[in-house]
Amino acid sequence: MPAIKTIADFRAAYRKGRFAWPGGYPLFFVTADGAAISFKGARRERRNILEAIRDNDSRSGFRVCAVDVNWEDSDLRCDVTGERIESAYAEESES
Repeated sequence: MPAIKTIADFRAAYRKGRFAWPGGYPLFFVTADGAAISFKGARRERRNILEAIRDNDSRSGFRVCAVDVNWEDSDLRCDVTGERIESAYAEESES
């Protein structure tokens, strides 16, 4: 899981896109308090994320500290948008 320590790290991870290369695995951001944020959520809350990184504020809920692959969690949800974050191997459960 690549660490995000600076604003430049966050911007570089965001610019690379929501899929890992190589492999095309779906990525999401992880906050210091363990929340999951999709790329759509990160775009929506960009200002809060950048401010939390700048201030190193792990209590804000927006301090992104890593980007990770969602390997098998078919029910991982973005804590900003509430939308499902795609997984690499788990099938979405049928309803």
